[in-house]
Amino acid sequence: MVAGMLEGGGVSCPVLFRPEAGAGDGAGALIAAARSRTVPPAVALDEIALWHDRLVAAGCARIAYKACASFDSTAQGNIGPAADLLAERAGRRPVLMSAGFPRFGATVHQGYLFYRQRLVSDSIKRLDPLTPMEDPDLVRHLGRQTPHRVGLVGHLVLRRGVVAAEEALSALAAEGVGHVLLDASDDGDVAVSADLAAGRDLPVVASDPLIVELALRLCPKGTAEAPAAPPHGPVAVLAGSTGPVVMAQLAALAHPVLTLDLLAEGDPAALVARALDWAAGQGGSFAISTATDAAGLALSQGALGAAGAARRAEEVLGQVARGLHGRGLRRFAVAGGETSGAVVAAIGLGSARALPEGPLGLGECLGQAGGGPVWLFLKPGKLGGEDALLRAICHGEGRAR
Repeated sequence: MVAGMLEGGGVSCPVLFRPEAGAGDGAGALIAAARSRTVPPAVALDEIALWHDRLVAAGCARIAYKACASFDSTAQGNIGPAADLLAERAGRRPVLMSAGFPRFGATVHQGYLFYRQRLVSDSIKRLDPLTPMEDPDLVRHLGRQTPHRVGLVGHLVLRRGVVAAEEALSALAAEGVGHVLLDASDDGDVAVSADLAAGRDLPVVASDPLIVELALRLCPKGTAEAPAAPPHGPVAVLAGSTGPVVMAQLAALAHPVLTLDLLAEGDPAALVARALDWAAGQGGSFAISTATDAAGLALSQGALGAAGAARRAEEVLGQVARGLHGRGLRRFAVAGGETSGAVVAAIGLGSARALPEGPLGLGECLGQAGGGPVWLFLKPGKLGGEDALLRAICHGEGRAR
């Protein structure tokens, strides 16, 4: 999504899925698509450090860590440790932090996180299977993840402009604050925060809007080589997210849907084989899903643990994607951020070019895997209307809906 917004703003922005992947010529920004959100902090920090060094070696003058718009994490989460790592590498504090994505209904006001006009603790985000957001006070929430004090520059300051924000930031820095959260009540807050960040060479840990606005201010514009032409053929929808949003999107499909029960087979390989056999009998686009309702989620988590259930779903759908790709399928629509990472890794995609915002919104990209082009639509599980996956199939097949 970030790369698509930058490409639409005139900044060439390849997405790298593996540290050894080539960035190509003419890039104004690079995105490292790491999978550090839900792994143990020590593992996450190793991966972030590896990518940090790779990006510095590639010539990136500023490094920012992108978190989910709702800063999904627990008290043992990785956002605070990631911010501390960036501060240590840069040798500078405070770290500028910003959550929210006003365009999609995620906002931060006076340090409190709202999702779709409700406190995040009263929203569907409180039910996330791995990172339930139970505390809307982000200053307090982030303070549990780092030994450094977290301060706040709120909306009432940001609405007065960048000079007032500079003064507030300087005062907090003089107090020894290690991290400063910036409100994102609306796009105006984000714009002032981006001006503030552009004028200060400080580490940044933020969600999509601030990352994009900062990059648009700092990165050179220009065009790189055009992405590969999209391949032809049916679309495979792979849905590993869970909850009411993705369940409604699957129900709206006018295509065959296979729902896999993670507990039905003792060996995940048997689930993969069953899915591939089923897919071989389909004459067009289809969906394979591990999505379930709250009762089904409770059963799988009770048997496998929250992390175990999530990892099994990712493993199964990743291997299904590999099998489908090996049989010649080249178009994938994936629901769920962690599932997207598993699919990309399984099919061996090293890098991709995101497409500017189009009929599907953001999340469309093209890459090369196995010697040929691959089209992907990667979307967060909890975003999009009920027809989001249906539109992805229609668009992927090259027909209007």
